[in-house]
Amino acid sequence: MTTTEAVPDIALDDATLVSRARDGDARAYEQLVIRYQTRMFRLAIKMLADRADAEDVVQEVFLTAWRRLPQLAVDAAFVGWLYRMTTNRCLNVIRARRPRVDIDPDATESPRSDAQPEHAAQVSGQLAALNEALDALTPGQRACWLLRELDGLSYEEIGEIVGANTTAVRGRIARARAQLAEVMTPWR
Repeated sequence: MTTTEAVPDIALDDATLVSRARDGDARAYEQLVIRYQTRMFRLAIKMLADRADAEDVVQEVFLTAWRRLPQLAVDAAFVGWLYRMTTNRCLNVIRARRPRVDIDPDATESPRSDAQPEHAAQVSGQLAALNEALDALTPGQRACWLLRELDGLSYEEIGEIVGANTTAVRGRIARARAQLAEVMTPWR
């Protein structure tokens, strides 16, 4: 067995991997999963604030994508399609329950031992206030804000993912920013 057999798949672009996967090449699809599972998980955990729910959503998204791959009209649109499916599944979970959004899921761990207790308390208070502010956003505002601020997606990409035009996306993000800024004013 040589290690060079898997290397070409990693270097291939999404469209080629999608085309191969559509033809039944499970290794090509595996490369797509490896390439994008971290991004989809990061989005899901930020939207849902629950590791188990986020893992379930990402697993469902990749299984659904595999089954529905023949329905994808443009191979190069795969990553946008994944973002859209992940966002929609997260929104469905949010509709089913009221989530708590943690900006940093690892922030619940104790602060560094060399940190000043006053500083650690202040940072903890800021994170708690930010998480409460994110909870207060509508699911649409939260999804748009997370996709823009944490994933750095363009307004057009976000619009495609959430099914809204760029004007609506800009409005949601602007309202989310204003609401977050207002809540975070005491921490400035």
